[in-house]
Amino acid sequence: MQKSIDLFLDHLKREKNLSPHTVGNYRLDLEQLADFIKKQGFGSFSDLDKLLGRTFVMQAEEKGLSKRSAARKISCYRSFYRFLMREGIARSNPWKVISIPKIHKALPSFLYMEEMERLLEMPDKRTPSGIRDLAILELLYAAGVRVSELTRLNLNDVNRSDGETTVFGKGSKERVVLIGSSAVSALNDYLKYARKTFSRSSSAGRALFLCRSGERLTPRSVERLIKKYAKKAGIDKKVTPHTLRHSFATHLLEGGADLRSVQELLGHSSLSTTQIYTHVTKERLKAVYDKAHPRAR
Repeated sequence: MQKSIDLFLDHLKREKNLSPHTVGNYRLDLEQLADFIKKQGFGSFSDLDKLLGRTFVMQAEEKGLSKRSAARKISCYRSFYRFLMREGIARSNPWKVISIPKIHKALPSFLYMEEMERLLEMPDKRTPSGIRDLAILELLYAAGVRVSELTRLNLNDVNRSDGETTVFGKGSKERVVLIGSSAVSALNDYLKYARKTFSRSSSAGRALFLCRSGERLTPRSVERLIKKYAKKAGIDKKVTPHTLRHSFATHLLEGGADLRSVQELLGHSSLSTTQIYTHVTKERLKAVYDKAHPRAR
């Protein structure tokens, strides 16, 4: 069974271009399934039928598996068994008839415009770290990029004269995103006054954002600095890099942008993923109405 897992993971890396993190999650899910099959007295993935599959899911749920995690596992196993059938290792896909639990999509957390303004005022522009951090905040908000996309940026990915940057998203998909004048100005200041302070290590190469040791800045470091500035700004909610991405999309839609444009800027492969932001803006409008209209309640 381990050979089948390795073949599938290699397929994911070579043909699907999935990230190491995603491939690692697939490995854990598949090894759990392999252990279950062995405990049932079988020695091959082809021995699993729909009844055993349902038993596996039920036992996992009894141990505290969430609906979201169960949905991810079933989706993983469906893909895996499609691959096994293609390779002639399995004759059928029992996971096709096992229902994926319905998950209530929580509305994404975002910052109101006044909160976003307060956050952007927090970095100390008199210090190299503050200049760098402001450029990070401005770019996350202006372009709506994921934190992993931001930390992978190199110097030659950013076209400041045209207000564009090239990012590599999920599955190594390349897209061009737009950055406004405020983000360009913050990047100019960072490159002119601050980056040289951090570029002590030759291993940093062409990385755009650097840490104090001169290495490429990590997503975890960006998460920490955003948390620090949110607390300093007195924002009483959890703020992550993804909060800025949600804020970017929400504010675009509130400003009149169409959903297809926002989908393209976010790099979503499906419009249904982007549609959740229409619910966010409706909730925002409802809150404004309830607060402002004298006959709302």
